[in-house]
Amino acid sequence: MDQTTKSRFSLLLSLLAALALCACSDARSDSPPLEGARLGGPFTLTNQDGRQVSSKVWEGQYRLVYFGFTYCPDVCPVDLQSIGQALRQLEKSDPEIAAKVQPIFITVDPERDNPAVLKEYVKAFHPRLIGLTGTPEQIASVAKAHGVYSAKAGDGGAKHYLVDHSRIVLLFGPKGEPIVIVPHEKGAEAIASELERWVA
Repeated sequence: MDQTTKSRFSLLLSLLAALALCACSDARSDSPPLEGARLGGPFTLTNQDGRQVSSKVWEGQYRLVYFGFTYCPDVCPVDLQSIGQALRQLEKSDPEIAAKVQPIFITVDPERDNPAVLKEYVKAFHPRLIGLTGTPEQIASVAKAHGVYSAKAGDGGAKHYLVDHSRIVLLFGPKGEPIVIVPHEKGAEAIASELERWVA
């Protein structure tokens, strides 16, 4: 087993362990599925305006967190479009809920996704979507804390490579507590419905 496979397997085990923990913690239907899971945690990264920001700035808000990269040819833009559509839907149907949710895009490709690139990218999906980057070490640490795997894929050279990564959207509560893995693959309606269910 090579190092990349070991890293991917380790992150998968971490996520499965977190899910198992939260599944055992409380069987009530009104309990968040990720209650008690060891996911997330404080971090400091650089936003699309080039400013360092701490996760503490979102205390009191719900965070909708997605990991991806701007050069992603297919799934990332589709997923972010669904997130943006869901938030716009809520802004019309329940603006109070929408206002409590901060969407966040964290790159898994910090070598290419600098603040300027992120700024152009995130504005295409939602005006409140925040893009975050950092050093490779910072990104690796934040991704691991969120149970996200990523690694360069293929042999596209220094500029034209892809990044294999976990496709997951996580909802965190006002204190940074993990709540649920949002079923973004089902589209905007499913995302909006999940937010309506858990955002108080």
